[in-house]
Amino acid sequence: MSEKKLNCKTGLPLGWIVSYSKSNQREFFINEDTKKSFWEPPQETNVMKLKEFLIENPFAVHAKHILVKHKGSRRPYSHRSAAKITMTKEDALKELGKLRKQIMEIENEDERFAKFEDIAVKRSDCGSSKAKGDLGIFGKGAMQPSFEKISFQLLPGEISDTFESDSGVHIVWRVA
Repeated sequence: MSEKKLNCKTGLPLGWIVSYSKSNQREFFINEDTKKSFWEPPQETNVMKLKEFLIENPFAVHAKHILVKHKGSRRPYSHRSAAKITMTKEDALKELGKLRKQIMEIENEDERFAKFEDIAVKRSDCGSSKAKGDLGIFGKGAMQPSFEKISFQLLPGEISDTFESDSGVHIVWRVA
């Protein structure tokens, strides 16, 4: 019995592709010859290579964030404090930079992520602050372009630098 050749990028047998189901929020696999789709990869798949591919080329990500709004951001209102925002963008960037530094100074990964969640609850201006900044799993096209770009560029476990969106300034932690 001869071994099937594998796609060097995806680890799938040649003639198979991976796609994403928005309704089920997960990957599925299509045999291009038969046009049949399956939830599980074919048996011959190099699973480690497939996992690497999906981490580097995600269809969806799970992210948490901390948002600091400023008076020029869209809807300058804090969900956390129920107050109108009067801070300048420069001050928002400065504050978020200090918060990020506090997080990144922690060497232990579990403690670092706990600090991120604590700051999200206490300081983030987003309604997700009640959920420790958790935005859940989202696919491409679900978030503002600048936010999506950063979220999808991160690898699982990475925390972004500060960046801007129409909503304000953020740092993002890609959970998965």
